[in-house]
Amino acid sequence: MVCLAVALCLPPFYLDAFWLRIGLFAMAAAIGAVGLALLTGTAGQLSLGHAFFLATGAYGYTWLAGEPGPGLPPALAALLAVLLAGAAGGLFSPVAGRVKGIYLGIATLALVFLGHHVLLTADSVTGGFNGRSVPPFTLGGFTFGAGDPELTVLGVPFGAEERLWFLGLALFAFTWFTARGLLRGRPGRALAALRDSETAAAVMGVDVARHRSAAFVVSSMYAGLAGVLLALSFRRVVPDYFSLVLSVDYLAMIVIGGLGSVAGATAGAVFVTALPLLMTRYADQLPLVAAPGSADGSVGPTEAARYLYGAAIVLVLLYAPDGLHGLARRARDRIRRRRPRAPATDPALSPPQPAATARSKEHTP
Repeated sequence: MVCLAVALCLPPFYLDAFWLRIGLFAMAAAIGAVGLALLTGTAGQLSLGHAFFLATGAYGYTWLAGEPGPGLPPALAALLAVLLAGAAGGLFSPVAGRVKGIYLGIATLALVFLGHHVLLTADSVTGGFNGRSVPPFTLGGFTFGAGDPELTVLGVPFGAEERLWFLGLALFAFTWFTARGLLRGRPGRALAALRDSETAAAVMGVDVARHRSAAFVVSSMYAGLAGVLLALSFRRVVPDYFSLVLSVDYLAMIVIGGLGSVAGATAGAVFVTALPLLMTRYADQLPLVAAPGSADGSVGPTEAARYLYGAAIVLVLLYAPDGLHGLARRARDRIRRRRPRAPATDPALSPPQPAATARSKEHTP
């Protein structure tokens, strides 16, 4: 674990801004995907409205920390934005506590359309169609942006991406450990019981409505935190990004990675986030993929990426229902079984063991 932490701290010293931006987007997506994995994979509640809560966190931070707006300290604005996303989930939680399955999915779908309409019409808060610039995050006088003060570490100048990398890493680590602790504790077992059978969970003393509502609130707060990091990474938020397509992308992340797994949600988030960005950069070297802005009629890199991870979803559902996490677990178990064992000791070479003697009592007539 320590070696992994050190390895994750090295990219800002060796990679350029493009690769760091991919990492930032992947970390933000992983935070949101972990929240959706708790809701859909662990609690068994389908949600198509994850983009709404991401937008709540992103625009909540932008308005609370910016001008026009209250102009709060960025750290406080980020915390309030996460709580605002959780409050939005709490307002919707009575619906989540009463309906389930496809009905809950349709209900959450309405949140995306309602939220998109609000983002376009509330110009004073969201900036309308053109969006708003995101204030940089500051903590203790240190700015996680390209502005002053200038910073050089080990001869490497630290700009916005380098500084945000460590902020994103800290937020992702917080998400990882809190989510794993939640899954391994009593709340996680209660949510898993709800997913398997609500009747059996109620018999065991689980408050079904309360736990389903709580799962929705916690998932919304993770989405709000992801929205804050996305806003800081983009530096400008626009309404069209937080559409139904984004919600479908997050569902793809948890299905490809493995439902109900923190590591699987992270792997799926990295795959779905990085693939279109990489295909955009190397579009001129890929067959049947047109470079951005080309008019030759070929498939664009974003569309091609969606085709690929759509195919990945089909393959996962057919051959690996537990996703990338399950594949990695089975590969690890197979390697352990093939690992040579220590040779057994030859009994002939072992020192003689004292034999147990049974003593019998003689009975006199």
